[in-house]
Amino acid sequence: MSRNTGFFTSSIGRKLVMGLTGLFLISFLLVHCFLNALIFINDGGLTFNEGAHFMGHNWVIRTMEIVLFLGLIAHVVQSLLLTLANKKARPVAYGAYNGAANSSWYSRSMGLLGTLILIFLIVHLAHFWVVSRFTGIPTEDANGREDLYAVMKETFKMTWVVALYCLSMVSLAFHLLHGFQSAFQTLGLNHKKYTPAIKKTGLIFALVVPAIFAAMPLAIYLGIVK
Repeated sequence: MSRNTGFFTSSIGRKLVMGLTGLFLISFLLVHCFLNALIFINDGGLTFNEGAHFMGHNWVIRTMEIVLFLGLIAHVVQSLLLTLANKKARPVAYGAYNGAANSSWYSRSMGLLGTLILIFLIVHLAHFWVVSRFTGIPTEDANGREDLYAVMKETFKMTWVVALYCLSMVSLAFHLLHGFQSAFQTLGLNHKKYTPAIKKTGLIFALVVPAIFAAMPLAIYLGIVK
């Protein structure tokens, strides 16, 4: 037992947890992105509300929400522990260190980017998840579903919220540019035959998914989607 505990508190163990939870969060982003994209059907939110109703009343999805929160907490905690461990291992910075020569700035800024995303998540959950799961949505759409889309329209009237979402999606894009491939590499899925495909998939994912997330509040704010 102590040996297993020691592994998961070691640098390798923490990176393994980061990789596994990272892949799980990536799969969640894909599902969530698909649901958000339903607003672009532009039918007054009817299709979106139908999808939100399914997500909110399906026991498998509700169970996965708990797993998601645990995975998110583990991902954040392990990230902080790794950052602290790296700083402790090198308490004094090298006199002449050119980080840009060996890595991109966003791969060296995962802690900052992750913090911005965490702030966004807190705001996002307060606006939507708490309302849909706990306080309840007082209005219904034409199909008799809880009108989460109406909540979105009201929320995205606020300029600062839209700005926060867009800024956070830029942070998410940079986070994914490093994290997508890093998750596969941490799990040992790194080979000259398929690593280029992973890199290309990661690049597409890091650009397309955050762009769709950012387009959603912008489309509502600008009145493109009604």
